[in-house]
Amino acid sequence: MKQTLYDKLWEEHVVRSQEGSNLSLIYIDRHLIHEVTSPQAFEGMRLNARPLWRTESNLAVVDHNVATVDRHLGIKDKISRQQIEALENNTSAFKIKFIDLKNPFQGIVHVIGPELGATLPGMTVVCGDSHTSTHGALAALAFGIGTSEVEHVLATQTLIQKKSKNLRINVNGDLPKGVTAKDVILKIIGTIGTAGGTGYVVEFAGDVIKNLSMEERMTVCNMTIEAGARAGLIAPDEKTFKYLEGKTMSPKGDNWKKALEF
Repeated sequence: MKQTLYDKLWEEHVVRSQEGSNLSLIYIDRHLIHEVTSPQAFEGMRLNARPLWRTESNLAVVDHNVATVDRHLGIKDKISRQQIEALENNTSAFKIKFIDLKNPFQGIVHVIGPELGATLPGMTVVCGDSHTSTHGALAALAFGIGTSEVEHVLATQTLIQKKSKNLRINVNGDLPKGVTAKDVILKIIGTIGTAGGTGYVVEFAGDVIKNLSMEERMTVCNMTIEAGARAGLIAPDEKTFKYLEGKTMSPKGDNWKKALEF
């Protein structure tokens, strides 16, 4: 039976399925963490004496409460400052890789994932943020989760999920001058409606999608949730591999060759 990209990603990550339902326990390859949705999750880990399951699968960065200018003045808002301090303390305690304010790689969580090669084709990627769908531009099954799920991933590296339906959207033709990837996804949302993707994982294809840059593809996948979809996906191609080759966290040498073959 023919399978979609989503079907393949799902099947590769199922640990166990519940008989008589479409619920499955799936393995999570990459867990991205930020300061807003993680404090209660780490507290839950401590209260329940739960150890971290797989340190190297987690990557934390401060991004939501970070000033875009005058960072040297510090963070005035007390709650924002406390959340950042909590993330710093929690990642230190659990020995999780942490990108702090002074790190040159610090940035928006859904930007630094691809930039560092922390997001790779074929992965499952989750984060306590609704726009995690951004990572689907790299052919990763990526979706947002809640704080209790953040704790569950920290402790088990798995999640119980209901399999979504498939929806393929083909965008063909040539974009007129001045028309951007944002315009493309807004047009799609305007056509299918803000609930048109509810219950689906959307795969984008066609000439227009193929000709977009990786950053533009990320824009399209980022806004998939604005149509109510669970996630957005774009199949990997040479442009994807060229973008990822040599990234800080991308496979190197023979491992890179093996990854391409896989």
